[in-house]
Amino acid sequence: MIEPSRREELAAFYRQHIEKQILPFWHRAIDREFGGVFTCYSNSGEELVSTDKYTWSQGRYLWLWSKIVPMIRKGLISGDEAPYLEQLERTATFIESHAFLESGSCAFLLNREGEKREPISGSGYDTSIFADCFVVLGLSEYAGLSGDAKRLETALSLYRHIRHRLESGEVRSEPYPVPEGYRTHSFPMILLNVAQSVWRASAALNRKKEAEEIHDHCRIYMNEIMERFRKGDRIVELLPEREELEDTLLARHVNPGHALESMWFVMHTARDNGEEKIIRQAADVIHGAIRRGWDEQYGGLFRFVDSDGREPAGRPGSPPSRQEELITDTWDLKLWWPHSEALYSTLLAYELTGDERMIDHYHRMETYVFNTFPHPDPEVGEWIQIRDRKGEPLEKVVALPVKDPFHILRNLLLILELLKR
Repeated sequence: MIEPSRREELAAFYRQHIEKQILPFWHRAIDREFGGVFTCYSNSGEELVSTDKYTWSQGRYLWLWSKIVPMIRKGLISGDEAPYLEQLERTATFIESHAFLESGSCAFLLNREGEKREPISGSGYDTSIFADCFVVLGLSEYAGLSGDAKRLETALSLYRHIRHRLESGEVRSEPYPVPEGYRTHSFPMILLNVAQSVWRASAALNRKKEAEEIHDHCRIYMNEIMERFRKGDRIVELLPEREELEDTLLARHVNPGHALESMWFVMHTARDNGEEKIIRQAADVIHGAIRRGWDEQYGGLFRFVDSDGREPAGRPGSPPSRQEELITDTWDLKLWWPHSEALYSTLLAYELTGDERMIDHYHRMETYVFNTFPHPDPEVGEWIQIRDRKGEPLEKVVALPVKDPFHILRNLLLILELLKR
């Protein structure tokens, strides 16, 4: 356990960073006319390059504001809850009014007013099941906060629709489709996180049958991650379904950030169920992800590494897939989100296990993160999120052309909550 005096010191630091460095930027980014938040900024955050709205960012924003309100009520964050509640209602209404398609799925991209747009001409509107997942995440968290039974039903319906589509194989996962011949860790990982939120909301609204059912789903997704995709102290991001694919670049590559994020999802469910063995296995994976992913020369986590911890290697496809091009083109970048995931996952693992490796990883990560990512100009704030290997800002699109508030703010809020628990 972290010493009480150190807990208070850390809590004060994170609260100040949230209130002074992060939230002012996103208060400026809110669309007070139509709802939601603008996220298409330059990497530095100094220029709004588009008012388009990616649906998954809007769902994520809904989750964040739903998390902040109870923290204001508990005195963990300062501020007036009324504007947050007003923005939540406007954003939820915006999503419900504009994001849904006749099929029951969600459009991936909307313009400012809510008109559906194709990310690529001719690609259609329903291009990523992850957009649906983040809509469920946001709507369920808001339903749990507000006690809105109708909104919870919308989230439950979409959650069931997602599960049905995944079981039938009728899904798209842009911007990087799952390559043929592989199973992806990202599906049980995102569904574990979504199910956790839907479970909490169902329990809060006294929907006992749904809460019990979805609590079982949480355990199923947790076990799938730990029994199928965990190989010792690493997570296989793309699991080959055929033996001849095992030596490929796709099968060998490791995504340290995803492993770290996935493990705190796992630890939350394992903690709820008193499964200490799984918590310790998750801590081992966290150690393995940082051991493989840490750049000994310049510090920080690589985006992708080989399963042996070096530059990604393995047999490429012919022609290379978009996923392979992403791995080879961006493997040595230092991105914001794996580092924020590392802060929370290591601190949580230390709190749950007392494993000294975790607090050592946390201290090293804390030093690197806060010396590297926060924007030095307080008038801008937030983080300069995309960096090259040496940690210098890099104006580059690494998945979507967005500056998304989700990973940073979510992890900082969870850390503050953990420290004050």
